[in-house]
Amino acid sequence: MSPAEHRSGDRRPERKYREKDLDPARIVARDVLRAVRERDAYANLLLPRLLRERRITGRDAALATELTYGSARSLGLLDAVIAAAAGRPVDEIDGSLLDVLRLGTYQLLRTRIGSHAAVSTSVDIARSENGMGPSGFVNAVLRKVSQRDEQLWIEELAPSMMDDRIGNLSFTYAHPRWIGEVFHRALGGSTGELQAALAADDERPIVHLVARPGQITAEELALISGGDEGRYSPYCVYLPEGGDPGELDAVREGFAGVQDEGSQLVAVALARADVGDDGGRWLDLCAGPGGKAALLGSLAEVSGAHLDAVEISAHRAELIEKVVDSLPVTVHVADGRSSGLEPGFDRILVDAPCSGLGSLRRRPEARWRRRPEDLPELVTLQRELLAEALHLVKPGGVVVYSTCSPHPAETVEVVDTVLTEVAGVSRLDARPLVAGDVFDPESLRDGPYVQLWPHRHDTDAMFLAALRKD
Repeated sequence: MSPAEHRSGDRRPERKYREKDLDPARIVARDVLRAVRERDAYANLLLPRLLRERRITGRDAALATELTYGSARSLGLLDAVIAAAAGRPVDEIDGSLLDVLRLGTYQLLRTRIGSHAAVSTSVDIARSENGMGPSGFVNAVLRKVSQRDEQLWIEELAPSMMDDRIGNLSFTYAHPRWIGEVFHRALGGSTGELQAALAADDERPIVHLVARPGQITAEELALISGGDEGRYSPYCVYLPEGGDPGELDAVREGFAGVQDEGSQLVAVALARADVGDDGGRWLDLCAGPGGKAALLGSLAEVSGAHLDAVEISAHRAELIEKVVDSLPVTVHVADGRSSGLEPGFDRILVDAPCSGLGSLRRRPEARWRRRPEDLPELVTLQRELLAEALHLVKPGGVVVYSTCSPHPAETVEVVDTVLTEVAGVSRLDARPLVAGDVFDPESLRDGPYVQLWPHRHDTDAMFLAALRKD
């Protein structure tokens, strides 16, 4: 029976193996990959929950995490290799077998797991669900994959470096080509920087913690967690590799949270901006899921200010209320483009919904989910939100516009377009607001905007612009 005959809804052969007898780390990785494929689940949200529910800890949890995130991150590369080894496009392979093939191919090409273990465990998983025939197909494909290492497969399948440098680098570091083109443009056409950016994006990042001001210091959090204080944000701590933030009392009690250092710097920049006489009216116009609102709320409490947080989704608004509990924050369920709030805010953050191309290393499957055609609708929304923020801010007040994306269409082009439509607004040099006394603003390049990068700063690729109403 061919793999193509095993479609969802067809009768499955009787199981020869019981899943409970198989490796739990690989089973949970398989289950997450399936959920990502079948229902667009988020691997970074589903995996921790399944590990807790199945009581998978220690080395098994570490293996499951590596296999899940690594396979999801390198999906395009894996599929190209699988298609070559199978002699057919991956969309002609039954989804349940494809999940196992991706898992096995990742182990063969991108881990130190022995070939025999990678193949045999994958075959056992396929046999437990699909029977002997399909498991034989998995065995044959993976044995062919194992005949070459990753570099040899890349040399065979990637576009020529001479003819298509962007395509070659994008394939090598497991990115869709269109994202490689976006990065290349945002980096000023530097092939060397493109390679560094893609390589950094292809690595699993360390966890960044945020110490909530007024509740715990970064020094205290570093001592508690065994981590190191961050380089740029005064509230950041780098969690040791393999550390679980959910096990920290400070995180469970709300004194600290998980937040990329680049995201922290966006909130820091807004709080540092000179607004003249600060009347204490602060606004987070796109507050979900609440990380920046929690940091801004803590900073507002220290400064004697009050933060209004706007979120269009009632469910996400409830999540924000939980993370800002006891802080001087009022959460509003409303569209940021028509919130009904009275103008006159001193500081406004517009952390706009975006493509998320700047956080691909932390959201492993996202690079294969986004499409270029997603951009026009997002850009329209970003422009409208920024224009509304400039209406709500007081004269002399500051708006910080940020995205977790380096895409020029979502960053400099949004700001420049809005400033041609809204009079009486001036650009501020955002570099000193981010750098402070910690590092040279010139390391942030040309200005007046700030674009962070994983390969330059080891943060997500956050963009921010600071604007003052005259």
